[in-house]
Amino acid sequence: MRIDSTAAHDLAWQEQALCAQTGSEFFFPEPGSSVREAKLICEACDMRAACLSYALTHDERFGVWGGLSEKERERMRRDRR
Repeated sequence: MRIDSTAAHDLAWQEQALCAQTGSEFFFPEPGSSVREAKLICEACDMRAACLSYALTHDERFGVWGGLSEKERERMRRDRR
C-alpha cells in the first residue's frame, strides 16, 4: 500500500496543533452546546491558520476548525463568493 506523501505533508500541522492534545468533545460538541472552550484553545494555537485553511479547502461542515464554528465558516465562504 502506497501512502501519498503530499497528503501526509499537508496534514503535518495536525501533530503540532493544540487540539491534538485535548479531547475532541471541545471541537465537536453536541448541538446547541458552547464552543467557547474550543475557541479559547484555538486562540492560543500556532496552527490555527493552517487548520482553518484545511477546513475551508476540504469543506469541513462540522466542528470548530481554526477557531471558527460551522456557521462562521459558512459565512466566510459566502463572503468570498
